Amino acid sequence: MKKRMTEQQEFEIMKLVLDKFLWLGFIIMGYGVWKMISEAAVSAGIYHLITGIVVLVLFSVIIVREYEVLR
Repeated sequence: MKKRMTEQQEFEIMKLVLDKFLWLGFIIMGYGVWKMISEAAVSAGIYHLITGIVVLVLFSVIIVREYEVLR
């Protein structure tokens, strides 16, 4: 028999998952900044920054949308 999670438990799990994706996005953005500073490769750094922003926004939207569907 499956046990249902409470709304608070679902929210806590969602926060844990979202936190991991936020770290991933910030790591990608940090790599872009490091690449711009260390190699003076501004265009490559900008691409990594944009990729990090896309990852942050995409996963935030997906997780919020899934959380709303589950409610």
